[in-house]
Amino acid sequence: MKMIMAVYNVAVDDDVMEAVAAAGVCCFTKFPRALGKGKRSGPRLDNHVWPGANSVTLMVVPDEKAPAVMAALGRLRESVGATEGVKAFLLNVEQQLG
Repeated sequence: MKMIMAVYNVAVDDDVMEAVAAAGVCCFTKFPRALGKGKRSGPRLDNHVWPGANSVTLMVVPDEKAPAVMAALGRLRESVGATEGVKAFLLNVEQQLG
């Protein structure tokens, strides 16, 4: 099993969810408002000085599905541009309960 953690501007949430659904993701956990700073996207601290926020979506998928999900997120990143801050991280899942 693999976990994909997608971190992205809240403005592209619908696009991200459509892309991962098309890649076969049906289950996820979402943190709808996350604050932070990226290398290219700049600070998103949801305040008057640094407006905006990110969302974080976690998806656990079978090993064989992970490349398709990462590719879908990569295509989305290219289409919306680096300033929207679409990032994805692929992690190993060593154990699952439930």
